[in-house]
Amino acid sequence: MESRPRALSKPERQRLVASVVSRRRIGSQQELASALSGAGCAVTQATVSRDIRELGLEKTTDALGRPRYVLPGGGRQADPRTALDSVLGQFGLRATAAQNIVVVQSELGSAPAIARALDQLEHPRIVGTLAGDDTCLVITRSVADARAVARELAASLG
Repeated sequence: MESRPRALSKPERQRLVASVVSRRRIGSQQELASALSGAGCAVTQATVSRDIRELGLEKTTDALGRPRYVLPGGGRQADPRTALDSVLGQFGLRATAAQNIVVVQSELGSAPAIARALDQLEHPRIVGTLAGDDTCLVITRSVADARAVARELAASLG
């Protein structure tokens, strides 16, 4: 059964916009509106235009010369720990150890950004990550590693 797009609050919608443009090549307002609709968020073209302006999205080109929206300063490489702390502080809700897995629950659309930040960190206790829309699974080698990683991530949550 397919769910209908729903209206999100402005902060939720703008977090989703930021997540979508950071994960996918979005080259037009129409593509962004379509991607948001596919993620379950109903929007108008005027709303998309306003969100682009308010978020300060920049239009650039990808390696193949195709147009793409990016977040301001998106070309700079941040310290992986700083990037993880930032994304967890903004979007993370809780981190729970379950055997050798840590379940990180987050705001809608932000789990892929959390997974990417964790992957870029190259944490010695983390084997890998798997992300949905609002949940990121962090796989560790052992129960003890999962507990330690959960404590560490919980300290960064907003």
